[in-house]
Amino acid sequence: MNNSQPSSELLTLTYVIYGLHFFSALNGVLSSAFILTAFLSGWPSIIALILSYIKRSDATGTYLQSHFDWVISTFWYALLWLIISILIALTFFGIPVAYLMVVVTGLWLMFRIIRGFLSLLDKKEMPSNTPQSPN
Repeated sequence: MNNSQPSSELLTLTYVIYGLHFFSALNGVLSSAFILTAFLSGWPSIIALILSYIKRSDATGTYLQSHFDWVISTFWYALLWLIISILIALTFFGIPVAYLMVVVTGLWLMFRIIRGFLSLLDKKEMPSNTPQSPN
Protein backbone atom coordinates (compact mmCIF):
# COMPACT_ATOMS: atom_id res chain seq x y z
CA MET A 1 0.00 0.00 0.00
CA ASN A 2 1.19 3.51 -0.74
CA ASN A 3 1.68 5.54 2.42
CA SER A 4 2.17 9.08 1.15
CA GLN A 5 -0.74 11.48 1.21
CA PRO A 6 -1.49 13.24 -2.07
CA SER A 7 -1.84 16.99 -2.35
CA SER A 8 -5.35 18.40 -2.33
CA GLU A 9 -4.82 19.73 -5.87
CA LEU A 10 -3.93 16.27 -7.16
CA LEU A 11 -6.93 14.77 -5.37
CA THR A 12 -9.22 17.38 -6.92
CA LEU A 13 -7.73 16.70 -10.36
CA THR A 14 -8.41 12.98 -9.93
CA TYR A 15 -12.07 13.75 -9.18
CA VAL A 16 -12.16 15.93 -12.31
CA ILE A 17 -10.66 13.10 -14.40
CA TYR A 18 -13.35 10.67 -13.24
CA GLY A 19 -15.97 13.35 -13.88
CA LEU A 20 -14.75 13.92 -17.43
CA HIS A 21 -14.82 10.20 -18.16
CA PHE A 22 -18.29 9.88 -16.66
CA PHE A 23 -19.54 12.85 -18.69
CA SER A 24 -18.33 11.24 -21.92
CA ALA A 25 -19.90 7.89 -21.04
CA LEU A 26 -23.14 9.60 -20.01
CA ASN A 27 -23.30 11.23 -23.45
CA GLY A 28 -23.42 7.71 -24.88
CA VAL A 29 -26.35 6.83 -22.63
CA LEU A 30 -28.31 10.00 -23.39
CA SER A 31 -27.68 10.14 -27.14
CA SER A 32 -27.90 7.76 -30.05
CA ALA A 33 -24.21 6.88 -29.58
CA PHE A 34 -22.99 3.86 -27.67
CA ILE A 35 -21.42 4.38 -24.25
CA LEU A 36 -18.20 2.90 -25.63
CA THR A 37 -17.90 5.14 -28.68
CA ALA A 38 -18.91 8.28 -26.77
CA PHE A 39 -16.30 7.43 -24.12
CA LEU A 40 -13.48 6.82 -26.60
CA SER A 41 -14.21 9.68 -28.98
CA GLY A 42 -15.52 12.32 -26.57
CA TRP A 43 -13.27 15.28 -25.87
CA PRO A 44 -13.80 15.03 -22.09
CA SER A 45 -12.38 11.48 -22.03
CA ILE A 46 -9.48 12.37 -24.29
CA ILE A 47 -8.64 15.38 -22.09
CA ALA A 48 -8.91 13.14 -19.00
CA LEU A 49 -6.54 10.60 -20.59
CA ILE A 50 -3.97 13.30 -21.39
CA LEU A 51 -4.23 14.74 -17.87
CA SER A 52 -3.81 11.25 -16.43
CA TYR A 53 -0.59 10.70 -18.36
CA ILE A 54 0.76 14.15 -17.46
CA LYS A 55 -0.02 13.92 -13.73
CA ARG A 56 0.53 10.21 -13.10
CA SER A 57 4.14 10.75 -12.00
CA ASP A 58 2.98 13.33 -9.43
CA ALA A 59 0.88 10.62 -7.80
CA THR A 60 3.77 8.19 -7.33
CA GLY A 61 3.83 6.85 -3.79
CA THR A 62 0.20 7.75 -3.07
CA TYR A 63 -3.03 5.82 -3.43
CA LEU A 64 -3.87 8.09 -6.37
CA GLN A 65 -1.20 6.39 -8.47
CA SER A 66 -3.46 3.35 -8.73
CA HIS A 67 -6.37 5.57 -9.82
CA PHE A 68 -4.34 7.12 -12.64
CA ASP A 69 -3.28 3.64 -13.78
CA TRP A 70 -6.93 2.50 -13.48
CA VAL A 71 -8.37 5.20 -15.75
CA ILE A 72 -5.54 4.89 -18.29
CA SER A 73 -5.94 1.12 -18.56
CA THR A 74 -9.74 1.48 -18.75
CA PHE A 75 -9.39 3.71 -21.80
CA TRP A 76 -6.95 1.43 -23.63
CA TYR A 77 -8.83 -1.79 -22.87
CA ALA A 78 -12.03 -0.15 -24.08
CA LEU A 79 -10.30 0.82 -27.33
CA LEU A 80 -9.02 -2.74 -27.73
CA TRP A 81 -12.54 -4.16 -27.30
CA LEU A 82 -13.92 -1.66 -29.81
CA ILE A 83 -11.32 -2.69 -32.40
CA ILE A 84 -12.12 -6.37 -31.80
CA SER A 85 -15.84 -5.60 -32.16
CA ILE A 86 -15.26 -3.80 -35.44
CA LEU A 87 -13.27 -6.73 -36.80
CA ILE A 88 -16.02 -9.15 -35.78
CA ALA A 89 -18.65 -6.88 -37.36
CA LEU A 90 -16.92 -7.14 -40.74
CA THR A 91 -18.67 -10.44 -41.22
CA PHE A 92 -22.43 -10.37 -41.68
CA PHE A 93 -23.02 -12.98 -38.99
CA GLY A 94 -20.69 -11.18 -36.59
CA ILE A 95 -22.77 -8.00 -36.47
CA PRO A 96 -25.05 -9.16 -33.61
CA VAL A 97 -22.03 -10.42 -31.66
CA ALA A 98 -20.17 -7.15 -32.22
CA TYR A 99 -23.23 -5.16 -31.15
CA LEU A 100 -23.46 -7.19 -27.94
CA MET A 101 -19.72 -6.74 -27.31
CA VAL A 102 -20.01 -2.96 -27.66
CA VAL A 103 -22.98 -2.83 -25.26
CA VAL A 104 -21.28 -5.07 -22.69
CA THR A 105 -18.04 -3.09 -22.93
CA GLY A 106 -20.03 0.12 -22.40
CA LEU A 107 -21.55 -1.32 -19.23
CA TRP A 108 -18.08 -2.44 -18.13
CA LEU A 109 -16.85 1.14 -18.68
CA MET A 110 -19.60 2.58 -16.51
CA PHE A 111 -18.79 0.02 -13.81
CA ARG A 112 -15.10 0.91 -13.84
CA ILE A 113 -15.73 4.65 -13.72
CA ILE A 114 -18.22 4.34 -10.85
CA ARG A 115 -16.08 1.81 -8.95
CA GLY A 116 -13.02 4.03 -9.28
CA PHE A 117 -14.91 7.12 -8.17
CA LEU A 118 -16.36 5.34 -5.13
CA SER A 119 -12.91 4.04 -4.16
CA LEU A 120 -11.54 7.55 -4.55
CA LEU A 121 -14.23 8.86 -2.19
CA ASP A 122 -13.11 6.24 0.36
CA LYS A 123 -9.42 7.08 -0.29
CA LYS A 124 -8.72 3.48 -1.31
CA GLU A 125 -6.31 2.15 -3.89
CA MET A 126 -7.56 0.47 -7.05
CA PRO A 127 -6.43 -3.08 -7.85
CA SER A 128 -3.19 -3.21 -9.79
CA ASN A 129 -2.97 -4.56 -13.33
CA THR A 130 0.66 -5.49 -12.85
CA PRO A 131 1.87 -8.49 -10.85
CA GLN A 132 3.45 -7.67 -7.51
CA SER A 133 6.90 -9.04 -6.71
CA PRO A 134 7.06 -11.29 -3.64
CA ASN A 135 8.84 -9.83 -0.61
